[in-house]
Amino acid sequence: EGLPQRKTPSAVQKIKQLLKDKPEHVGVKVGVRTRGCNGLSYTLEYTKSKGDSDEEVVQDGVRVFIEKKAQLTLLGTEMDYVEDKLSSEFVFNNPNIKGTCGCGESFNI
Repeated sequence: EGLPQRKTPSAVQKIKQLLKDKPEHVGVKVGVRTRGCNGLSYTLEYTKSKGDSDEEVVQDGVRVFIEKKAQLTLLGTEMDYVEDKLSSEFVFNNPNIKGTCGCGESFNI
């Protein structure tokens, strides 16, 4: 069944665009790192292969691998790509997380 992790069309398009210039990479990997005011932040990086314990989510031909320790925290999360005048970034919207400090979670590439 895999994780119910969705990517919005803008996130899918952006990942496709980023990977087009990197033929040696098969997708992007989402991990989780301890830091910040609420203890956890997500990481996003290019990957050349699927790790043994990675969960793979494929949407519209885009492959996203989720590290084992990130799988629980990403349950039900939507990955979006947001652009405004000041920045463009991937954002993870998790309806299950109540205890954030208001700084949100986002990643710049």
